[in-house]
Amino acid sequence: MNYNYKLCPFTCARAVTAPKARDHTQTSTSHREREITARQPPEKSIQLQYPIHHLIQGPFEMGKDSQASSAMEIDDLKSNSSDQIAPKFSINVLQLLKSAQMQHGLRHGDYTRYRRYCTARLRRLYKSLKFTHGRGKYTRRAITESTVTEVRFLHVVLYTAERAWSHAMEKRQVLDGPNARQRIYLIGRLRKAVKWATLFAQLCAIKGDSRTSLEAEAYASFMKGSLLFEQDQNWDTALMNFKSARAVYEELAKYGDLESQVLCRERVEELEPSIRYCLHKVGESNLQASELLQIGEMEGPALDLFKAKLEAVMAEARSQQAASMTEFHWLGHRFPISNPKTRVSILKAQELEKDVLGSSANSLPPEKKLGIFDKIFTAYHEARSCIRNDLASAGNSENVKDDLNGLDKAVSAVLGQRTIERNQLLVNNAKSKLTKRRDDKNEKATKPEELVRLYDLLLQNTSDLSDLVSSGRDRKPEEVAFTEDCELKSLAFRAERCFFLGRSYSLAGKRVEAYALYCHARSLAETALQKFQAVNNGDQMIIEELKILYDECRSNSCIEHATGIMEELKAPENLSKKISSINLTGVDKKVEKFLLEKLDVYESAVGESNVKSAPRIEAFPPSFQSITRNPIVLDLAYNHIDFPSLQHRMRKDKSGFLSRFWG
Repeated sequence: MNYNYKLCPFTCARAVTAPKARDHTQTSTSHREREITARQPPEKSIQLQYPIHHLIQGPFEMGKDSQASSAMEIDDLKSNSSDQIAPKFSINVLQLLKSAQMQHGLRHGDYTRYRRYCTARLRRLYKSLKFTHGRGKYTRRAITESTVTEVRFLHVVLYTAERAWSHAMEKRQVLDGPNARQRIYLIGRLRKAVKWATLFAQLCAIKGDSRTSLEAEAYASFMKGSLLFEQDQNWDTALMNFKSARAVYEELAKYGDLESQVLCRERVEELEPSIRYCLHKVGESNLQASELLQIGEMEGPALDLFKAKLEAVMAEARSQQAASMTEFHWLGHRFPISNPKTRVSILKAQELEKDVLGSSANSLPPEKKLGIFDKIFTAYHEARSCIRNDLASAGNSENVKDDLNGLDKAVSAVLGQRTIERNQLLVNNAKSKLTKRRDDKNEKATKPEELVRLYDLLLQNTSDLSDLVSSGRDRKPEEVAFTEDCELKSLAFRAERCFFLGRSYSLAGKRVEAYALYCHARSLAETALQKFQAVNNGDQMIIEELKILYDECRSNSCIEHATGIMEELKAPENLSKKISSINLTGVDKKVEKFLLEKLDVYESAVGESNVKSAPRIEAFPPSFQSITRNPIVLDLAYNHIDFPSLQHRMRKDKSGFLSRFWG
C-alpha cells in the first residue's frame, strides 16, 4: 500500500495537468516518466492514460469494461484518420491532354516539341514533389497506391505515358517512313506508353473519382488499340479496345460542362475511322479505297496512326500501279519514266488532281481545295527532284538527257498550270468577300488592293508558263495553241487587275484616276472578249466573267464621272461652310460640353459602353486663346537728334617704339 500511496499523488497530479487521454502516437517521454514507469507494475502504468475521474476511483476499482471502451475509442480514432488520409482525386484527363497538345506543338503535328514539353513537365513535377531518383546513381522510385498522396503523382504517370506515345509518333513521321530498326524502337515506345497508361488507369480506379477512373480506362484502351494497330496483328483485340474507348467517351459526352462534352464528341469522331479500318481488316465491313481516303481526311492527334497506316497502304497500291506507268503524256509529247520514285510521285499528283478538277470538286470547300493543291505541289516537286538526280547521274548519254529534260519541262508546265488554278481559286474566294463587311468566320473583308496583288501573281504565272512552253525549237500545234491560250488569259487578267486598281482609287476619293482606269479596263475587257469569242473552243466561264466585267466597268465609269462633277460643283459651298465654321477656340459649338464645363450637371462624360465615342472630359491638346500683349513702341525721334561729339573724352592710342613696352 505504501507503493500505491506514493504513486497516486503523481498520477493524480499528472491527470490534473493533462486531463485528456494521451495520444497513441506519442513515443517520446521525459527521463522522470521513464524512471517511474519502469518502477511500477504494468497495471499501474496503464492508469496514467485515463482521465482524472477514473483515477480518483482507485486503480483497483477500474474494470475490464472501461479498458474495452477506451480501446474502442482508439479504434474509432484510427478509422476516422484513415478516412481522412485517402481522398478522391479528380482529373479531367481529356481536357488536360487536349489543352497541352494544342498549346505545345500538336496543332501543327510537331511531336518533337510536345515530347520535349512532356519531359520538362515531368522534371518540374518530380522536383516539386521531391520525388527525385537520386543524385549519383539512378534508382527508380516506383509509384504505387501508397505513394499517391496528391494528384500530382497521377500527373507524373499520365505525362510519362504521353511522352512515350509522342516519341513513338515522332518516329512515325520520319521521311519515307521508319525503317526496320526505327519501327522496332517505335513499337517499344508504344509498349511503354501502354504500360504507363495501364498503371494510370489502375491508380485512378483506387485514388480517383468515378469520372476520372472512366477517362483513365478509355485512355488506356486507346493506347492498347494503337499498339495493336501499329503491329498489324490482333485486329479483334484492337477493335475491342477502340470500341470500349468510344463507348466511354459517348457516355461522358452526355454529362459535364459544355467544353468537356464537345471534346468527348470530337474524340468519338477521331476513334471512328480506326474502328472502321479494324472492321475492314477483320472482314466485317466492305470499305472501298475511296471511302478510306474520305475517312483519312479527318483531323486530330488520335488519327495520325490511322493516316500513317492508310498512307502506307496507298503507297503500296501506287507502287503496284506505277509499275505499268512507263510514259508521261503532255501536249502531244511522250516522255519515258524509268525511275520508280518519279512514277509514284506523278501518280500521286494525278490522283489528287481528280479531287480538285473532277465532278466532286464543286462540293469541296475552298480551304480543303487549297490543302489538296499544296499536296499536289509537294508531289510534283518530289518528281522534279528525282528527275534532277537522274540528270546528274545520266553521264554522257544524250538521248537519256533529252528525255529527262523534256520530262522536267513537262512536269514544270503542269506545275505552272496548277499554280494558276490555285491562284484563280484564291481570286474567287476573295471576290466573294469583297462586298461583305465580315463573313461567317468573322474574317475581315477583302480590299481591292489584295485582288490587284493576286492578279499580279496570275500575270507573272502566265508569263512564265508561256515562256516555258515556247522555249523549244520544234513546236507542235498543241504547244502553239497552249501559248495562245496563255496570252488570252493574260489579257483577261490585265482587264481584271485594271478594274480593281480603279476601285482602289475610287475608295481613296481620286475620281479622275478611277475614271481613267475604268475606261481602260473596259477597253481591255472588250478586246479580250472579242478574242475569246473568235476562238472556237473558248473558255465559257472566262467569257461570262468578261461580259460581267465590261458592264461593271461601264457603270462604274459613269458613276465616277457623275460623282466627280457633283463634288466639283459642291466644292465652293463646302469650302464656304468650312471657313464659316472656323473659330479661334477650335471647338465646335454643336459639340457637347466637356466634364469640367458642366460639373453641376449629373451626366456621364465617358459615354455608353456600346458606343465608340471619345470621352468628353477635357480638350487635349488645349485650344488657342486670345491674350493681351504689350504695345509696339516705334522710336521715330532717334534719327533726327544731333548728339554732341565725345572724341575729346576718348582715350588716345600711343604710337612709337617705346609704347610697345610701356603700353
